[in-house]
Amino acid sequence: MIRIAIYDMDRTVTRRGTYAAFLKHMALATAPWRVILLPLVPLVMLAYVLKLIGRGRAKEINQMLMMGRRVNQHVIGHHVEAFAAKMVLRNIRRGALRQIAQDRASGAMLVMASASYRLYVEPIARRLGFDHVIATDHMTQGTKYLRARIAGENCYDVAKLRMIEAWMAAQGIARDGAHVRAYSDHVSDAPMLAFADEPFAANPHPPLRRLAGKKGWPVLDWV
Repeated sequence: MIRIAIYDMDRTVTRRGTYAAFLKHMALATAPWRVILLPLVPLVMLAYVLKLIGRGRAKEINQMLMMGRRVNQHVIGHHVEAFAAKMVLRNIRRGALRQIAQDRASGAMLVMASASYRLYVEPIARRLGFDHVIATDHMTQGTKYLRARIAGENCYDVAKLRMIEAWMAAQGIARDGAHVRAYSDHVSDAPMLAFADEPFAANPHPPLRRLAGKKGWPVLDWV
């Protein structure tokens, strides 16, 4: 039986969300003039809330505003690594670190599954000792220039579960041959939590806390 521990990242392992912080960090590091465009980001998110655009498209537009239509990955690489180092130093829950260590000691394969971009989720996960990352990919992930376009699905809600299942299939891991633990703070990860043998509502926002109560899922409140 293969043991797998799947962690959401933002506000589960981290104290605060990373997406807006990443865009601001990259704007300041690569083109400070783009900070004047920051007031447009909430307008884009409002368009998403009003269902004028999808969540994935909102992410693409915000990246275009803060980083440009395409950027040279070699040029931005050290800025991405600096952001990851800052997040690990200042924005990780101590309780999450303890749980990650316990899952690692139990022999579990550690997987970070995040709606955030793989671009910066991977260096954060690497610093925390994760074995695999499932995240939102850029269309030109492995090429010289990174475009503000999402490849495939935004790793969110039921799409995250589909990506987890696809990852397991690619790894040759049958569902009945694995024992899955999953941790998340947000109700959008209900499909992933329902999929798990051991689901945990970690630092849950109110909707997930209520759902966890109905489902009998354990609630973890990490500092």
